[in-house]
Amino acid sequence: MVRRRILLRGLGGLAGAAVLAGTAGPAQAQSIDRAALGRVEAYLNGLRTLRARFLQVAQNGASAQGTAWISRPGRMRFDYDPPEPLLLVASGGQVMMYDRELRQPTTVPASSTPLGLLLRPEIRLSGDITVTGTARQGGFLHVSLHRTGAPAEGRLTLSFEENPMQLRQWTVLDAQARETRVTLYEVDTTTRPDNRIFDFNDPRFFETEMQRR
Repeated sequence: MVRRRILLRGLGGLAGAAVLAGTAGPAQAQSIDRAALGRVEAYLNGLRTLRARFLQVAQNGASAQGTAWISRPGRMRFDYDPPEPLLLVASGGQVMMYDRELRQPTTVPASSTPLGLLLRPEIRLSGDITVTGTARQGGFLHVSLHRTGAPAEGRLTLSFEENPMQLRQWTVLDAQARETRVTLYEVDTTTRPDNRIFDFNDPRFFETEMQRR
């Protein structure tokens, strides 16, 4: 159960109680490439579907893999590989975390999760989102941001390849300074998923999920 809590916190980096935000302490001033931010916004707003494998690594070294789907706007799914029984699905403004082994779902508002930003119909890296810096390192463009009204809750850093622009990684630093990194690989932006994989409000959804294991 300890490992499972770590993993849930990791996609809690994704969809737990942590929200978009800055570090728990005062943020250091960083440079911001406004032209790059414009390209990131255009890319994210143009992204309609994404399927990828993911590798999640927590600060303590715990790791897990799985398959991710994003169907914009509003839908997302992160499905852990066995033997991990965890599933995370976003749809209809909610995010559900489901433990297949315990048959126990937990639901939170999508707006209270770090990657809720990616589910918005229109993504703007301004207003209620504050960008604290951009940097190029390791072949990636890194964009660090937090929720404007709650800079003590944590920080999200999105990492992109630039030529062509593609989301490849995100890192969540929560209010306790615990870092979780999720890396995407085998990225496919052409295959459209069956929307039934996001429909956790349908009672048949859980029957199907149990059959998958």
